[in-house]
Amino acid sequence: MNQKLKVCGVSYSYHSPEGETPALSHISFTVPSGEFLAVVGPSGCGKSTLLSLLCGLIKPEEGSIFIDDIPVGEDSGNGHAKIGYMLQKDHLFEWRTIYDNAALGLEIQKKLNVRSRRELSRMLNTYGLGGFEHARPSELSGGMRQRAALIRTLALKPDLLLLDEPFSALDYQTRLAVCDDISGIIRRTGKTAILITHDLSEAISVADRILILSSRPGRIKAILPVDFPQEYDSPLKRRNAQDFSVYFNKVWKLLQENYTENIKR
Repeated sequence: MNQKLKVCGVSYSYHSPEGETPALSHISFTVPSGEFLAVVGPSGCGKSTLLSLLCGLIKPEEGSIFIDDIPVGEDSGNGHAKIGYMLQKDHLFEWRTIYDNAALGLEIQKKLNVRSRRELSRMLNTYGLGGFEHARPSELSGGMRQRAALIRTLALKPDLLLLDEPFSALDYQTRLAVCDDISGIIRRTGKTAILITHDLSEAISVADRILILSSRPGRIKAILPVDFPQEYDSPLKRRNAQDFSVYFNKVWKLLQENYTENIKR
């Protein structure tokens, strides 16, 4: 299977007048095309730093990152256009309509034309925002706003989606529904996705594999494959599967080992 992403021996530290703070240490993993990878770990272990490295916002001090075998940051900007980044907040502009918010990336990249406008309208209809094109963000629920943010990201046709706790600002009931909704959209579009989350249940419910990081500096503690029977084909259904608690206990045990090792230092 084609490897969409390759991370090879990556390390990164933050520097300040007080000294050096290692964030990640010798991280290596691959992500096949179309896979949904979740990344979990204790607070401060470098999860968000990892996403910043993957999208080229910062450069590794050691190691290399490749997307489609092209080094990130060494492709004259073309590779960055393949990456979509969805943050914790939707960052919709209140003075723009939902349509104009969804079109923002296309507008910035000067790709807003008759064809892309038609495609954008189709996506809004397909993903449940038909009829809300002229609404303002304040008129939409939290879940609908996140859906608009995802459409804004998908409109640029990224090959790799980076999701930095995109559901954490929602109340629990809405979070479950939106996670189910958005992960389904990502699955149907065949995108390769990496989700950062503190919610172990969320990671198990969406992922093909779960990458577990150690305490800072983050190292790969384990990469756990997640495989449910075919009838459990959505996050909500997975939560009701018999094996769900088995996976939860496996991930929890690995994280507790991290905690115990950190206490002994």
